[in-house]
Amino acid sequence: MAKFKISQSNPSKSNIKSNIKSNEAPLLDHLEELRSRLLWALAYWMIGTVIAYQFNDKIIKLLQHPLDGVTKNVRVVTSGLTDGLSVVLSVALWGGFVIALPLMLYQVWRFIEPALTSLERRYAVPFILGAGLSFGLGCLFCFYIILPAAVPFLIGFLPATSGVESQLNIASYITNVLTYLVAFGILFELPMVSFLLTKINLINSQMLSNVRRYAIVVIMILSAIITPTPDPFNLMLMAVPIYMLYELSILISKWAAPRAELSSSLEM
Repeated sequence: MAKFKISQSNPSKSNIKSNIKSNEAPLLDHLEELRSRLLWALAYWMIGTVIAYQFNDKIIKLLQHPLDGVTKNVRVVTSGLTDGLSVVLSVALWGGFVIALPLMLYQVWRFIEPALTSLERRYAVPFILGAGLSFGLGCLFCFYIILPAAVPFLIGFLPATSGVESQLNIASYITNVLTYLVAFGILFELPMVSFLLTKINLINSQMLSNVRRYAIVVIMILSAIITPTPDPFNLMLMAVPIYMLYELSILISKWAAPRAELSSSLEM
């Protein structure tokens, strides 16, 4: 009687292990690439920090410019043992961040570039330059428009006729000023981000318009977190510009949309 041997085509353990390793390889490559880009960005930041440290005294004097609008006499003092060190480090780190920002954005772009199409890669230079300029414009807007109105208003709550001498802690003041500057610098990236995401077809103007009511709530919550004081004046001083930037982002998204999508949105 003939015997038939049934062979099963089960993959061997070596084949399974090789498949697992081949699947893990791309992930490990991405993690290694991410690590490399982060290290380069951190190196640029540290170099920028060293450069900013050389101009620390000039930057600290410049950051006191919003105090020029204060009508009563205010003394800027240090009240803690580490206040001086805190101010110097904060100014140097954030100054270095501003200096190194274009190079750090370049590292971000190099990390995401392989996942983009050749058409999308054309926006590398506009992304880097636009993001850097937007951050700078946000800082300038805050420094010359927002802070000269906010600082005298907050200090002026206590009248000069009260007989109380106003002493402003330099560490607290610099922290508040830098918080405002960085917040407005990041928020001014909204139109640029809207342009870029529209160009790569991740968002559109109709989508941004549909979530406007939720965006207003998020803007109010974000403004309450960023502002150093709970008064309504500072809250609106932060919230109104953010909302205007959101509306500008909708217009830029509509302008940056492909023609076919733009015509369909106009028909709606």
